[in-house]
Amino acid sequence: MQLDLFTITTILVFLSAIFGYINVRFLKMPNTIGLMFITILLTLAVFAWSYVDPTLLNVERYILSRIDFKTVLLDIMLSFLLFAGALHTDFEQLRKLRWPILSFATLGVLTSTFLVGTVTYYLLMALGMDVPYLHCVLFGALISPTDPIAVLGILKQAGVPKKLEAKIVGESLFNDGVGVVVFLTLFEIASPSEEAVSALGVIKLFGVEVFGGIALGLLLGWATYRLMRTIDDYDIEVIITLATVMTGTVIAHKLHVSAPLAMVVAGLMIGNDKLRNSAMSENTMVYVDKFWELIDILLNTLLFVLLGMEILVLTFNSTYLLAGIITIPIVLLCRYLSLLLPISFFKQKLEFVPRTGIIMTWGGLRGAISIALALGLTAEMNRELFLLITYVVVVFSIIAQGLTVGKLVKLME
Repeated sequence: MQLDLFTITTILVFLSAIFGYINVRFLKMPNTIGLMFITILLTLAVFAWSYVDPTLLNVERYILSRIDFKTVLLDIMLSFLLFAGALHTDFEQLRKLRWPILSFATLGVLTSTFLVGTVTYYLLMALGMDVPYLHCVLFGALISPTDPIAVLGILKQAGVPKKLEAKIVGESLFNDGVGVVVFLTLFEIASPSEEAVSALGVIKLFGVEVFGGIALGLLLGWATYRLMRTIDDYDIEVIITLATVMTGTVIAHKLHVSAPLAMVVAGLMIGNDKLRNSAMSENTMVYVDKFWELIDILLNTLLFVLLGMEILVLTFNSTYLLAGIITIPIVLLCRYLSLLLPISFFKQKLEFVPRTGIIMTWGGLRGAISIALALGLTAEMNRELFLLITYVVVVFSIIAQGLTVGKLVKLME
């Protein structure tokens, strides 16, 4: 059986439409949760049916074999999703909360990375698995960042207070970019090579990725603003924003700087009320916003259908599964601990809502980015083990935490 890329994309869009309809008509879950839940159920049903007729299972596996999930998400979809998310984020709220958000996205991610890595190392040792400490820290790096794609989709319907929503959304937009850079830096150290990686080399790699990404985002945002300010044609202005994302992503990859951070910064600049009011007419604002909302919805639906199908690439092992289940509370506890210091420091000055740490811990969802990074591990880095653990944590995060974060907020009021 041979399916071209257009046919595979058509199948995925068709499934997204059908599953979306079933969810809205019957399940009434948030779309991202419902799509993933239905896809996992269907995949499990297809897997069970394969004992009678393996045709459907073979089709699903063939589709997955033609799609490099890591490349599709990290190199293509992520830039569009982050730009769309940043474009519709309240810039003024982010500006007021810039220091706690910065501390959550940097200090919080680094602290969580090493806490999760250390506890996981001892957990796996207790379960009789000899896994190098550095590989456990690498897992800590891929599971610590919260996923802006999952967070943005679910918090809209959860009724989280605006000030707290800005903290969680702002953190997820930036810690995603930082988390990917931390992961890639640790990956470089863990990869066997003839040249030893020096501390200076690590700092340089991290600095170029982070600050280079931010600088590129500022340049892209400024250039886009200047272009849009000199014309009044909503068709062309929408295309300019699209070109910003696509061209910016290509440039970021060529320069080896962080494309996610560049897209977040560019999106925040273009979405800033002061800049957009001087660069866009009301008609243009409507078209730009609607275009990027549509891109966001379409890519999200495709992404969560793909995420549900990724269950087929897992190696099921009872010990691995047990490790994944035990890792769920470990990841949550480490996130709570990593937020303690920044919350305590900024609590009184910025009037945090009560029990901010608990809500941010439960509302900090893991998602597709963690799966994509886990898929990028090599066999020597215990890929099959950490991929299953990551999938267990992500499914729990999106379904269990995503469905209950709204109730938790009301309970904490």
